[in-house]
Amino acid sequence: MHTRVMADTTVKIDSATRDRFAAVAAARGMSVRAYLAELAVEEENQLALGRATAVFREVVGRPGIAEAFDREFGGLPSSARPRRAA
Repeated sequence: MHTRVMADTTVKIDSATRDRFAAVAAARGMSVRAYLAELAVEEENQLALGRATAVFREVVGRPGIAEAFDREFGGLPSSARPRRAA
């Protein structure tokens, strides 16, 4: 089991931003602390997904890769294939 060490940290933000965080957290039935922790995880996941997407697009854009994938695995969905200039 992983134990989290909590550190109290003060972050200075304007009142409107604080109120927006509080409103969103309350709407989700969460404390602001819990909401910000969840938000951080979601943002980390989005960054990782963005990196993975960029690598995927780079790889499938290489000559012959889509065709090799098609041969081995039955094909990429048409929306995943890079568009080639005519």
